[in-house]
Amino acid sequence: MHEPITSVANSRIKRLVKLRDRRERDESGVFLIEGFRELTRAVDGGLAVNEIYFCPELFLGDNEEPLIERAVAGGAEPIEVASPVFHKISYRDRPEGLIGLADQFPATLEGLEPSSNPLILVVESIEKPGNLGTMLRTAEAAGVDAVIVCEPTTDLFNPNVVRASLGCLFLVPLAVSSTPEAIRWLAERGIHTLAATPSAATSTWHADFRGPSAIAIGSEQYGLTNTWLQQAGEQIRIPIRGQVDSLNAAMAAGVLLFEAVRQRSTANPDPVPRT
Repeated sequence: MHEPITSVANSRIKRLVKLRDRRERDESGVFLIEGFRELTRAVDGGLAVNEIYFCPELFLGDNEEPLIERAVAGGAEPIEVASPVFHKISYRDRPEGLIGLADQFPATLEGLEPSSNPLILVVESIEKPGNLGTMLRTAEAAGVDAVIVCEPTTDLFNPNVVRASLGCLFLVPLAVSSTPEAIRWLAERGIHTLAATPSAATSTWHADFRGPSAIAIGSEQYGLTNTWLQQAGEQIRIPIRGQVDSLNAAMAAGVLLFEAVRQRSTANPDPVPRT
């Protein structure tokens, strides 16, 4: 193992700081994974970590060393750094003393393997990394077959996506595609698309999610494009009783996904009857 890095001018440290920028991530093909839970889920998900940077004085407990050992067993190079150096490379106000460096992984429609009765979340042009990460976390909690990210305005490997997903980025099957490609892929597999829009006539409670279903959520500012609204099998809306006209995109995804989970459960198999 190397001697601990104590200088923020070290070439490795300078490289890590540059990876906060998307262009640098895209050009280098690597990204950062910060935090105990995030790194644990990356390792659990089979992602190979190339390098793992750690600062023992920032550890929160006794579980960090076994995680480092697991990452090293998978091929990671362990690199200890001093506290001031770790604070320099950390993306957080309260770092936990662990940062991994890994290769970006492919996320294609061809790589998805939906079940015979899939539930899929489709998100289009989501602007905020925190919202995209929260959607991935929520989708994994709902047990979706896949998340399809269409026309992304933020990349999957943004540090805030990794953080907000709590590492679920590494657990849920993912694809990045254009909107036409996603629509064609879903249609070829007979998956019914339900497009969320405040102007829809059909309430969420009256929609049927029990068959092969894809729930499509649009951007925070503009919603879904006309392409989705015109070609989706059905338009649905979340009933809102207050004065706001819509929910945060990540919140909307949670409401819709867990209505689908409710309908698909053995305890509550039926959608609410139409009135």
